[in-house]
Amino acid sequence: MNKIDFKYSLNEVPSPKDLILLGLQWLVITIPIVIIIGGVVAGIHFDTFSEQVIYLQKLFFVTAVTVLMQVYWGHGLPLIVGPATVLLVGITSSQAGSIDSVYFSIMVCGLVLAVLSITGLFDYLKKLFTPRVVAGTLILIAFTLTPMITDLVTTTMGKGTGFLNLIFSLAIIFAMFAANRFLSGIWKSTLNIWAILLGTLIYNFLFSVDISGRGNYGFAPALFSGFTLKPTFETGTIISFLICFLALAVNDLGSIQSVNQLIDPGKGKKRVTRGITVTGLGNILSGFFGVIGPVNFSLSPGVIVSTRCASRYTLVPMGLGLLAISFFPGIIAFMGAIPPAVIGAILIYIMCSQIAAGLTIALNSSEEFAFEHGLVIGLSLMLSIIVSFLPQDTLNTFPLILRPILGNGFVVGVISLLVMERLIGRNNNRRKV
Repeated sequence: MNKIDFKYSLNEVPSPKDLILLGLQWLVITIPIVIIIGGVVAGIHFDTFSEQVIYLQKLFFVTAVTVLMQVYWGHGLPLIVGPATVLLVGITSSQAGSIDSVYFSIMVCGLVLAVLSITGLFDYLKKLFTPRVVAGTLILIAFTLTPMITDLVTTTMGKGTGFLNLIFSLAIIFAMFAANRFLSGIWKSTLNIWAILLGTLIYNFLFSVDISGRGNYGFAPALFSGFTLKPTFETGTIISFLICFLALAVNDLGSIQSVNQLIDPGKGKKRVTRGITVTGLGNILSGFFGVIGPVNFSLSPGVIVSTRCASRYTLVPMGLGLLAISFFPGIIAFMGAIPPAVIGAILIYIMCSQIAAGLTIALNSSEEFAFEHGLVIGLSLMLSIIVSFLPQDTLNTFPLILRPILGNGFVVGVISLLVMERLIGRNNNRRKV
C-alpha cells in the first residue's frame, strides 16, 4: 500500500501556479541531460558549432514530442525522457561507418522494439536479463565510455592545458559529490545544471575563453532540414545497435516499473507495454531526424518523492518548454557553449552513479552474490575495456562487416555477460563471497 501522501495524484491536474512551477522543475532537470549527451554526439558528427546547434535543436524537438507522447499515449507516468546513454556508446563505436547507417539502424531498432512490445515478445527477452546481466550492463556503459570521457577532460579551450583541464575536472567531480552529500530536494535534483552553470563560468574566467557570437542565430533556420532519410543498411551496425537496444529496453522497463511501484497507479503491465512501445516510436522519429534516440530515465522517483507530486500533467509544461527551445537556436547555442572539461566531469559523476546502481542490483538480488557471479561480470568488464582501448590500426584489421560488433566494447561485454551467465552464472554449486 502506498504510504506517501501525494499532494497531487497521477491523473489530477495541479493548480496553474503549481503546474507551471513543477513543470519548470522537470524542465530544469531535463535540459542538462539533453545538452550534455546531445552535445557529445554532435561533437562526434560535426566540426562546426552551427551544425552542432542544429543537431541539438532536432534533439530537443524529438525529446519534447516523445515526452508528450508518453504522457498521453504511452505509460502515462511522471517520467523524465532523455537521450539514451547506451546509444551514445553505440554511436561512439560506429564512427568508422556513415552517419546514415547509424541513424537508419536506430530507426530500424526502434521499430523492432515497438513490435516486440506490442506483440508481447519482449517478455521472453526479459528472461535473459538476470540481476547479474542487468548489473553488468549498467557498469559496462560507464566503462566503455571511458575513452570518450578521457578525450573530453583533456580537450583544452582558451589558455587551458591538458594538466589544468584534468585538475579542473577533478575539482568539479569532488565538488559535486560533496554537494550531493549535503543537498536535498530540488537543489539535489538540479545539481547537474548548477554544475554546468558554475563550471562553465569559472572555466571561461580562469582560461579566458571567448564565447562571443554564440547567440547570433535566427528562428529555427534549419530545424526541419537535413533528415537522415537515405536507407543505408550495414549488417554489423544493425547488429551492434540491436544489442544496444536490448540494454535500452531493460533500462526503460526498470524506469517504468520503479515509478509504477512508487505510486501504484494500476494497469502496470499495460503501462509497461505502452511505454516501451512509445520509446520505440520515439527512436524511429530520432532516426528520421538523425539524432540519438530517447529512453525513460530512472531518476524520476526521487523528484516525485521530494515534490510529493505524482501528476503526469506536470510533464506537459516541460514537454512544451523543450519544444519551444527547439525553435530558438540562439538559446541552445548559449546553453551548448559548455567546455568539454565540464561535460567530461559531469559525465564521470553520472557514470559513477550508474556503476553504483549496477553494484546495488548485483549485491541486493534475491540470490546471494557468489564467486561465479563475480566472474560473469569481471570477464565482461575486462573484455569491454580491452576492446574500447584497442588502437585504431588494430581495429582496421577487423573484417569490415564485424567491425561494428567486435570493435564495440559494450557489445562485446554484453555478449560475454549473456554467454557467461549461461555457462557458470546459474551453477548450483557456488562459492559464496
